[in-house]
Amino acid sequence: MRSLFLTILFVVLCHSTMGDDLVQQACKKAADGDKALNYNFCVSTLEASPGSKGADLAGLVGIALDLTTKKATSIKSTITKLQSDPKVDKSALQDCAELFSDALDSLGQATSAFKSKDYGSALTQLSASLDAPDTCETGFKEKKAVSPLSKDDADCTQLNIICLAFINQLRGA
Repeated sequence: MRSLFLTILFVVLCHSTMGDDLVQQACKKAADGDKALNYNFCVSTLEASPGSKGADLAGLVGIALDLTTKKATSIKSTITKLQSDPKVDKSALQDCAELFSDALDSLGQATSAFKSKDYGSALTQLSASLDAPDTCETGFKEKKAVSPLSKDDADCTQLNIICLAFINQLRGA
């Protein structure tokens, strides 16, 4: 009975370690292929996500897509709240709201395409959504205004890049 317990414990420990190893390996390969991707952000974000332990690469893509969509949704919600702040440039905020509405549409289409294993369409839609955070930040800079969304926009960009890189890994690119 004791040996059965030890065997089960060993399998569980190995399985959870392998999940972390896959996250680290996938993030390393992604960061090596795209210098814009922050390896530490990739690892810490995915390892903190439920379901990442024991997930295969496709599972990690699903988690990353979900995190990206949640971040874009959060940014859109923040934009709505900021519209009543007199210190924030309303024109830039409105532009960002439109950009993130479009990004959320693209992320929904990317997720659907990924689930149906249409990786080319998923990559196209992810590329479209990748523009939103950068264009949002550019809008504030052009108006010589401080963006209250900089950190969230940077995180959204990182999450988007992770999705793109992991889908490319699945494709063998």
